[in-house]
Amino acid sequence: MNRVRVWVLSALLPAALLSACSRDMSDLQQYVAEVKGRKTRAIEPIPQMEPYVAFAYTDSERRDPFVKVEPEGGPADSPLSAIRPDLKRNREPLEEYPLDSLRMVGVIEAGQRSFALIKAPDSVIHRVTAGDHIGQNFGEILKISETELSLLEIIPDGFGGWMQRPAVLAVSEP
Repeated sequence: MNRVRVWVLSALLPAALLSACSRDMSDLQQYVAEVKGRKTRAIEPIPQMEPYVAFAYTDSERRDPFVKVEPEGGPADSPLSAIRPDLKRNREPLEEYPLDSLRMVGVIEAGQRSFALIKAPDSVIHRVTAGDHIGQNFGEILKISETELSLLEIIPDGFGGWMQRPAVLAVSEP
């Protein structure tokens, strides 16, 4: 019995849905007529593109872009040629971190020596003194005072050489 009902419903349902569609298309025809009756606007013309003019490189008064330029007198005479980091020495623990991620939290004086207490990003506090290295730019500690730590970094100069740059790490509040 249930099978018969299902069959009858499945046959009658599509017929009922199709009967809801009518052949009256007057609203569609009215819309099409309205669209066709609209005034047209002039379309702006496509902008004219200027033709591409290729650049012809002539080496008459320009340097060759593929030749390395040495300083006046050659690399041996350059005053910056003597500056370079010592890449053969063992790196110290605080050279793993950028200088701006290190915090100076205090100073300890023992006899004639001063030690700075530096907090690394991993919350470990390291004791450093003059001559130690910190930061990723080969920074060597020059002087420790009660409020700051002065150091000299060796950074690339952009021309294949190195230059020195002073830096300071001041005491920061916790």
